[in-house]
Amino acid sequence: MKKVLTRLGGNEVHLIPSGCCGMAGSFGYEREHFDLSMQIGELVLFPAVRKQPQEVIIAATGTSCRHQIKDGTGRKALHPVEILWNSLVKFPADLAD
Repeated sequence: MKKVLTRLGGNEVHLIPSGCCGMAGSFGYEREHFDLSMQIGELVLFPAVRKQPQEVIIAATGTSCRHQIKDGTGRKALHPVEILWNSLVKFPADLAD
């Protein structure tokens, strides 16, 4: 996906070694697991997201990961295909070259 977003979408893509976001499906929404879920997100993922300027688009393939990022950082993460679509719609002339 990194190659696709870079080549077709013209995006500069950086991967972070975030491991698990902590959500694990509905695990993080269960009352007894919520705090643990947030602690896992705080290990790597949340701090890495918070460091990014607002203009940086955050990508996450998993639905639960996108929800966890929103709940833990207040940032909206997009599915990589949404980012690719937005790039292609915004820059269709670039692809004709």
